[in-house]
Amino acid sequence: MSGFNCPDRRRSGIFNRPMALIAVIIGIVAAMTAGHSKAAAPFPDAATARFSVTVSGEGPDVILIPGLASSASVWDDTVTHLNGHYRLHVLNLAGFAGEPAGANAVGDILPPSVGAIDAYIKANHLQKPVVVGHSLGGLMALMLAKAHPEDAGRLVIVDALPYVGALFNPMATVEMVRPQAVAMRDGMIAAPTDAFRAQQTAGAARMVTAPDDQAKVLDWSLTSDRRVLAESFYEDLTIDLRPDLAGIDTPTVLIFPITTGEDAATTEAVYKSSYAAKPNITFSRIDNSRHFIMLDQPATFQSALEAALK
Repeated sequence: MSGFNCPDRRRSGIFNRPMALIAVIIGIVAAMTAGHSKAAAPFPDAATARFSVTVSGEGPDVILIPGLASSASVWDDTVTHLNGHYRLHVLNLAGFAGEPAGANAVGDILPPSVGAIDAYIKANHLQKPVVVGHSLGGLMALMLAKAHPEDAGRLVIVDALPYVGALFNPMATVEMVRPQAVAMRDGMIAAPTDAFRAQQTAGAARMVTAPDDQAKVLDWSLTSDRRVLAESFYEDLTIDLRPDLAGIDTPTVLIFPITTGEDAATTEAVYKSSYAAKPNITFSRIDNSRHFIMLDQPATFQSALEAALK
């Protein structure tokens, strides 16, 4: 998500997060459309767009996918850091962060959006790009590697699990979680503006550390299309890639945070056990960070990402 795939590790256990907190988290993140020197172009076109994309730099191709409700601007510092060494394709999913909803205005969102990423890679003749995804974007990167293993040369997943529903319960299944997911989706769509804003205000501090970043995250979340946000959240809760991990052999780096004051060994074990079935995966831990690692620890994140790209 840009918000939802983030575990709340400050409570008594990573899987004990209350439903109210989950409802708070889903909407708090993200997005502005400013900050890039080149204009974003809708793909495949404005009427049927699944995302817009901004391309900059020269070198090996890297695709960057934001999380739930997040905009392309979440990668701004990363783009500035990498621009001289890579050709960067920064996505903004349609309906997030003030982006027109395009084809995401109706129907499913994540599977067709992943299909559009595949189409973008093929249409632009990208040769084994590295696909970087934060939170919901990390799930989409895994979905791409499952459905189109020929596309990506490598994945870099930033603070995402193969099934976010496991945050309810490590034994959770899609069918167990679905009734709650439906209720959360419908409740998000129906929430009065003041109630929705209050949820985001309460959740922002849990996702990123600095007050200025919290204020930005709060402001960004309110610009996303409510239907697109709610449906994407529902799909995140009802897509379980754990049974598919053994067959996703695209080399992968998982970058994950340790929040100040939490039990680092327990948190690290949760990430590693969640991906235990996946071949060709390595883990990169960043301490003293919340979910938005690229905002909380930009220099450390950029170093970890550079190492993953190489």
